[in-house]
Amino acid sequence: MDRSLDLFLNYLTVERGLSRNTLEAYGRDLGGYLDFLENQGGASLQEVTPVRILYFLSYLQGRGLSPRSRARALVALRMFHKFLLAEGICTENPAARIEAPQTVQVLPDVLTPSEVDRLLGVVCPDSPLNLRDRAMLELLYATGLRVSELIALRFKDLQLDVGYLVAFGKRNKQRVVPIGESAREALKQYLDEGRCLLCKNESTDFIFLNQSGKSLTRQGFWKIIKRRASQAGITKNIMPHTLRHSFATHLLDNGADLRSVQTMLGHADISTVQIYTHVTRERLKQIHKEYHPRG
Repeated sequence: MDRSLDLFLNYLTVERGLSRNTLEAYGRDLGGYLDFLENQGGASLQEVTPVRILYFLSYLQGRGLSPRSRARALVALRMFHKFLLAEGICTENPAARIEAPQTVQVLPDVLTPSEVDRLLGVVCPDSPLNLRDRAMLELLYATGLRVSELIALRFKDLQLDVGYLVAFGKRNKQRVVPIGESAREALKQYLDEGRCLLCKNESTDFIFLNQSGKSLTRQGFWKIIKRRASQAGITKNIMPHTLRHSFATHLLDNGADLRSVQTMLGHADISTVQIYTHVTRERLKQIHKEYHPRG
């Protein structure tokens, strides 16, 4: 079983080009699945039936996993068994016809425009780290980049003279994203006055560096945005994607079309972007309830 899992994860890495975070999630889900099979009598993968997979999903429910987490685990199982079928390791895919658990759509938290202004204005550009933080926050809100895309930016990806950057998203898909004047000025100041003081290794071409001169990590950025939000007096639960969600919601609020927002976010499916229209509708409902005499 472990050998089959190793082959599958290698396939996802080489053939599908999935990100490290996605691979780790699949590895955890499938590792737990194989442990479950071992504890249930050591059935081989060839002997797995749809009923046994339903037992596994019920086991996850008993452990308190949400419908969303169980649905994600089922996606991993489907892909795994589909791979085993294609490789001739198994003769059928027992997960193919199992329906995903019903999930409740959770609307993302977004900042209001005034909260964004407070967050972007809280950083005083008087040190290399402050210049970096301001440039990162401005750029994230201006472009809607994923945090993984932001910290992976290199000099070759920037075209500051014409105001855009090249982002490499999931499965290494490339897209061009406009930067905007405020973000371009903040980024230029960081590059001119801040990065040179952080850089300890002239050979690195990553844009955003930590105080040791190495490329910033997702965890490092998460700490930055949490600290800056606290300084700005924002009490909402800020996550690394909060500015990405705010970027999309504010564009739609101001009349942007879904296709354009989809392109800038780098989503393959427009239905993924439609969640932001729900955010807008919920906001309108709240305004109506608060201000209409019979709301």
